[in-house]
Amino acid sequence: MTFSLRDQLSNQLRSLRRYALALARNRDDAEDLVQETLVRAISGSRTFRPNGDLRSWLFGILHNVHVNGVRREQVRARGASAIEAMAYGQMPPNQPDHVELMRTIEAFSTLPDEQRRVLTLVAVEGMSYQEAARQLDIPLGTLMSRLARGREALRVEMGHREMGRREIGRREIGQGDRAQTALRAVR
Repeated sequence: MTFSLRDQLSNQLRSLRRYALALARNRDDAEDLVQETLVRAISGSRTFRPNGDLRSWLFGILHNVHVNGVRREQVRARGASAIEAMAYGQMPPNQPDHVELMRTIEAFSTLPDEQRRVLTLVAVEGMSYQEAARQLDIPLGTLMSRLARGREALRVEMGHREMGRREIGRREIGQGDRAQTALRAVR
């Protein structure tokens, strides 16, 4: 492995950890996923195309490690949700924002895995619909329907039935939208 690839891997650690937390919903299991992902990436670095997207390659490895672990039933829930684990230890900016953040975290953690994964990739990681669909190995239409169902579930859960076209997880949302701000705050 070259020094530059090592640096590039280091630059992707935060994103890998966030995605792993969203998948595993537990900090310890997420760290295990990231570690196994890095081991596989380093040992298989010859398979990485130099002009390819390193982030997508790493996310693909991480996703496959997770799916394989679930299939073997080695990954199990141990407590806190992934989003709660990400927010743990952060100082609340102020009471209303903290309450909104906690409501968002709570609502996000109740989503079914398929919706939470899609929202994590699109809303938190900022992937395009096409990238996220490719990453999850699902058709674009399936991704879009899961995204719509996840957004609607969050709206209903948080009592934001009247959000209109400015939906949770879309990049064009204005800064005044507290739900989006809360989702972005867990980065």
